[in-house]
Amino acid sequence: MTAESSAPVPAPGADRPAALTLGAAITAVEGAALAVVGVWDMVAALSGQSKQLALNEFGGLVIVLLGVAPILAARALLRIRPWGRSPAVLTNSICLPVAYYMWQSGGAMTAVGVGVGLLGLLGIGALLSPKATAALYAPHEG
Repeated sequence: MTAESSAPVPAPGADRPAALTLGAAITAVEGAALAVVGVWDMVAALSGQSKQLALNEFGGLVIVLLGVAPILAARALLRIRPWGRSPAVLTNSICLPVAYYMWQSGGAMTAVGVGVGLLGLLGIGALLSPKATAALYAPHEG
């Protein structure tokens, strides 16, 4: 057995900075939330809560697909694929106007809006951090 073959194999993601992992996790949570809202919209339409069945079914499907995109971007970030950062930053950026309108509606939505806004800002900060940028765009040995 040579020294090279007995060297420990690094764990998956060992060279991935915590900021990149955090940004990917936040993006995946946001994508999952979108997908859940889309499914809920379709189920609500089927259960008779909506008078425009086809519109709600199509709208729910679109929202589910919009939720899948950030999940795929988060998966790419976990695999340190640079293409995943743009859709992830876009998803986190969209949280800011959503948070503003939730905050404006008052009541319990104010607290939810603050949470959504903070989550979006945290995601943007993590994904644009110098360590995340270096991990995604540094030349890799291949």
